Amino acid sequence: KLLYHLEKEEQMPDGMCIDAEGKLWVACIDGGRVIRIDPETGKRIQTVRLPTPRITSCCFGGKDYSEMYVTSAYDGLDEITLAKEPHAGEIFKITGLGVKGIPQNFYAA
Repeated sequence: KLLYHLEKEEQMPDGMCIDAEGKLWVACIDGGRVIRIDPETGKRIQTVRLPTPRITSCCFGGKDYSEMYVTSAYDGLDEITLAKEPHAGEIFKITGLGVKGIPQNFYAA
């Protein structure tokens, strides 16, 4: 079942996570953003833009899971592109989203 059709500027989906309200967060690689999707309606309900386009993954963390951590990539970028995108490869902490994540599941090995 198709859940959401990415807009052109959102580019491609990469890493994802779920928040405490059951909404899906999607890192948009080459789109420079993380989007929040309501899986019941299939609508994008929030967008967080970041200062580099190659956004690779997202997860909630911090003491009460109210912080989102977002990774980005720099591999495969040439020197000219890296000079234009000085934040490529960084990890970002986002606060004030108004939503929390859920604890991860632990599995015995």
